[in-house]
Amino acid sequence: MIDRLRPRLTTYRDDAGRRLIDLADARLPQHERFLPPRFLPAFDNAVLGYHDRRRVIDDEHRGLSVAGARVLLVGGRVAGTWAASPGADGVQVSIDLLSPVPADDQDAVREEGHRLAAFLGDGVPGAVALTGP
Repeated sequence: MIDRLRPRLTTYRDDAGRRLIDLADARLPQHERFLPPRFLPAFDNAVLGYHDRRRVIDDEHRGLSVAGARVLLVGGRVAGTWAASPGADGVQVSIDLLSPVPADDQDAVREEGHRLAAFLGDGVPGAVALTGP
């Protein structure tokens, strides 16, 4: 199949030297492109579904995925864990950062955390607590 399509394909190498194949006229994503924070559920495929997870999670935190932690992605990489607890004033989203996150990204995390709290709380605003380095 690849041989038949070869005239329409181009080849790249990733950081590990593996060969990657894509359509020759496909646009490549920009490395500087802003990736919004994302709150992933426990056992999400992004951090659990691959043998080599280094593009998403540091080796030192790899055990979080199999332990069932809910993770926060910042810039497309695992940057923290999160939990939600219902309260009288809505859902409290608690975020524990695993490593330092720039202030602008922390603001974006808080904004997304408020959206998550409102979603989980059926529209009630809730609250966000951010801890960690």
